Amino acid sequence: MTDLTLETEPRSHQLPGDIAVWIFIFAELAVFGIMLIGFAVARSLDPGTFHAGREALHPLIGLLNTVALITASYLVATAVHQFRHRCPGVQWRLWFAVAISCVYTVGKLWEYVNLYSEGYNLGTSTFFMFYFFLTFFHFMHVILGQVILIVLAVKVRNGDYDGSDMNGMESGASYWHMVDLVWLVLFPIIYVLA
Repeated sequence: MTDLTLETEPRSHQLPGDIAVWIFIFAELAVFGIMLIGFAVARSLDPGTFHAGREALHPLIGLLNTVALITASYLVATAVHQFRHRCPGVQWRLWFAVAISCVYTVGKLWEYVNLYSEGYNLGTSTFFMFYFFLTFFHFMHVILGQVILIVLAVKVRNGDYDGSDMNGMESGASYWHMVDLVWLVLFPIIYVLA
């Protein structure tokens, strides 16, 4: 009987991407966290207003937006995996992630226009003040994430990124996943539990 020993490389336990991006991500998560705490406190003080506000929302659009962002994140994650292993198709996965995430962008814009045409705005109630602040702040992060994904796709296409240095790709992907994670918290809190 032979003695089998597995040689394992010591794994470094570091965050993927650049530390500056992670500082930015943690700062953004702190801002969202503070706003969500404010939302929860306001909801506990006036549950009727929050329930009535939730009733005016379009949960199917919210669900469609959720599916779009999760799908885009899956495409980004697989693009990073392919990039790491220098497989083809990275740029197309990034472009497809941008296209799928546009479902969110269009859906959210439709929702804003629809709510505004029905007379809802920041001054309507405490619920809508938080709704518009939270979702528009997130919306702007999605737009920035889309720009980042476009830049990554162009850099891959131009050969600026060849898979030998994962820093840029991992940084962009980490930011995008933060945007997705925030929506996965916002959607149930605003559309389901309010």
